[in-house]
Amino acid sequence: MRAHWMAAELNLTYTPKLVGSRSGTTQSQAFRALNAKEKIPVLVDGDFVLSESAAIVTYLGDTYGPDSGLVPKPYALQRAKYNEWLSFIQMELDAHTLYVMRKHQDLHALYGEAPAAIAEAKAGFAKQVSVAHNQLTTSPYLLGEQFTAADLLLSTCLDWAIAYKLELSDVLNTYRKQIQQRPAFAKAAKLNFSISPNEDGPQDASTKGNSA
Repeated sequence: MRAHWMAAELNLTYTPKLVGSRSGTTQSQAFRALNAKEKIPVLVDGDFVLSESAAIVTYLGDTYGPDSGLVPKPYALQRAKYNEWLSFIQMELDAHTLYVMRKHQDLHALYGEAPAAIAEAKAGFAKQVSVAHNQLTTSPYLLGEQFTAADLLLSTCLDWAIAYKLELSDVLNTYRKQIQQRPAFAKAAKLNFSISPNEDGPQDASTKGNSA
C-alpha cells in the first residue's frame, strides 16, 4: 500500500505487480533474484532494485518529486526529523508491536499462540502511538504543516490498529480520516486491495514496478 500510495502522490506511471506474501510467489526464483529476503514490496526502476517500504517511498520522493515536499531535502534538519519518524514508525509501531500481534494472532499457526506477547504488544502500541498523538495535537502533520511520506507510513499503521480493534484517540482518528481523503490514497487503495483474498488478503498486496 505504501509504495502504491507514494507513486500515486507523485502521479507516476508504472506497472504494478500484485503479490500475496504467502501465495508462494515471494519464494520463487524470479522473485528471490529481486529480493533474497522474500519480502514485499519491491521496486524495480530500470536497473535499480529496492526493497523496504520506507526506503522505497523516500527514494521515489527524492527521485521523482524533489520539490513536492513529500520527502524533505537531504541534509536539511527536517530530513533528520523525517528519518527519526520513519525509524520510530518502523520499529516501535510496525515491528515491535503490530507485527507481534500479526505473528501470534493472524499467523499463530506458523508462529504459535502467545497471549502474553499479544497483550504486551497492545500495551506497547498504546504507549508508543501516544508520541504521535502528542505531536499531532500541535500540528496537522508529523513534520508540521506539510504532509510527508512519514504521515503516509503512520496512517497505514493506524489502519492496522483499527483492524486489530485497538483504541485510538480522537486526535489520531481525525488525522487518519483526513489523510484518507487524499485522492492518492483512494487510488492506491483501489489498486492495492484488488488482490484476490486467496492470495493472503488485501493487507499483503504489494508492487514491483517501473517508475517513470
